[in-house]
Amino acid sequence: MKQLSDSFQMGPVTVKNRIAVPAMVCFDWTDDSGRVTDRHLAHYRALAQGGAGVIFSEAVCITKRGRLHNTQLGLWEDEQIDGWKKLADACHEYGVPFLAQIHHAGINGMDDVADCPSDYTPAHAHHTPGKEMSLDRIVYIRNAFVKTALRCKAAGLDGVELHGCHGYLLSQFMSSRINHRTDEYGEDDTLFVKEILESIRIACGPDFCVGIRLAAFEPTMEDGFRHAKALAPYVDFLDISYGIDSDVSGCPADFPYRPSFYAAMKIKEMLPDMPIFCVDRITSGEMAKGALELTQIDGIDVGRGHLVNYNFASDALAGRDTGTCLHCKGGCSWGPTGNPDNPCPGKMRFLKRK
Repeated sequence: MKQLSDSFQMGPVTVKNRIAVPAMVCFDWTDDSGRVTDRHLAHYRALAQGGAGVIFSEAVCITKRGRLHNTQLGLWEDEQIDGWKKLADACHEYGVPFLAQIHHAGINGMDDVADCPSDYTPAHAHHTPGKEMSLDRIVYIRNAFVKTALRCKAAGLDGVELHGCHGYLLSQFMSSRINHRTDEYGEDDTLFVKEILESIRIACGPDFCVGIRLAAFEPTMEDGFRHAKALAPYVDFLDISYGIDSDVSGCPADFPYRPSFYAAMKIKEMLPDMPIFCVDRITSGEMAKGALELTQIDGIDVGRGHLVNYNFASDALAGRDTGTCLHCKGGCSWGPTGNPDNPCPGKMRFLKRK
């Protein structure tokens, strides 16, 4: 039976326990430059000191045009490398692997007319119009992902996680609801992603860990399984989440955790040698332990828990109270529409310890 305290191998990277910090964007901590600030440095150092097995950075954009927010961190130019080197050094000081989640927002971003696999008229208020990418544009964005991965390696990071879910650009290519191309990128909806992964492998070498945060429902669970199988030969790990307008009806109603964990469990059964992570509302050490024991995946992503308590991992491993997110009404100041008028006596402005 797997234990939260177990170490395991993720390609070239050794993960010291099964509690992971997933990507969580810290809105308004930087400016239009997209550069790392002292606030980011203190944040990631505290997460590493708190005992997590591995840390995935917040989404870092590969092009300025492809941002989800005007204060998103970036690695679209060499001048941004030094800040990321400081983050990597801070995590490595505590023996924690640090990988960047590299990202292009597509129709979920700021661009007036966004990169998209097909022409797209917004169906949701938070989407922008999409313009079908030419083959030249596809090559340009593929190369931008590779250049960002090379900057991550130059900064001393252990690897990268492609952001392939949540309705961002790579998710859009894998969604039959968005991708209506009639060329090779429509015939094989994972082709663009496979080309990026293969190109990063070639550019960064075998000592650099490469994985993807993947939608288990894109839009259905059967699609998610197909995508996982197709991408498995190209990655060192899969990190399971949701897609754009996900259909989760394939999850049994009596499953005790969120649908993503059911899908991750099934993907692990299909790909037993692939390290599998999963995310969604694991907020206590007891929940993390239970989800691990039931699903037998490899890593449990804990987001809110680490925002409530930087020492979540060490407390969970020691059997101590990890704190609880109270899901405060009126919004959370970690988000893009955060509510600074919702104060909290805890160390974070809007989250409390028990």
